[in-house]
Amino acid sequence: MLVAGFPAQAFGTNCFVVAPAAGEQCVVIDPGIGVLNQLEAVLAEYRLHPVAVLLTHGHLDHTFSVTPVCQARGLTAYIHPRDRELLADPAKALSMDLTSLFGGQFTYAEPDDIAEMTDGMVMDIAGLQITVDHAPGHTGGSVMFRLPGTGEEEPLVFTGDVLFRDSIGRTDLPGGDMTEMWASLRDKVLPLPDETVVLPGHGSETTIGRERVHNPYLRKAGKAAPQRGL
Repeated sequence: MLVAGFPAQAFGTNCFVVAPAAGEQCVVIDPGIGVLNQLEAVLAEYRLHPVAVLLTHGHLDHTFSVTPVCQARGLTAYIHPRDRELLADPAKALSMDLTSLFGGQFTYAEPDDIAEMTDGMVMDIAGLQITVDHAPGHTGGSVMFRLPGTGEEEPLVFTGDVLFRDSIGRTDLPGGDMTEMWASLRDKVLPLPDETVVLPGHGSETTIGRERVHNPYLRKAGKAAPQRGL
């Protein structure tokens, strides 16, 4: 599997391109602010052909470039229905400071083709099998994307702003909910195998096993997790 990631020009949001191999179809995950030139360079370097854009949630720093990316190639944008309204009106999920920063400077519009994702949905797309896990808390429509391990490759999970190395996404913005976040960590993150590679929306990659030990939020969620087995 080919995974190429790079940070956006603002907020360090990770944009990922995922494909079975070079020269094949791919998906783009979370095209944020100022990523168009970097994205085109990655696609050209690996001779990739995007077929869809997948969004972990509706925050502006993850969706800013979704419409130009989709419109340029006639792609479908996938988002959870609880965050869909943020594509056309991202200010609904911004703090007052961020609303002041971005308000009135840009005009936002949805891509022409939008598909809504549901919890547990398995997407067979671009030669990949991607499972969608609805994991609210950072936003109401936050999701994670899981890909199974194949051969010597470990399983992957793109966590967006649900889980970071040593931390989690903030829950104090409009649409955030700490109670939902605890449930997502307990029910969607903790059950993943230790060897799962975590590719977050910000910062460096990690593994589920590492986060069980070092992430204080995951440790706290684990104490309340139901016991499994005998």
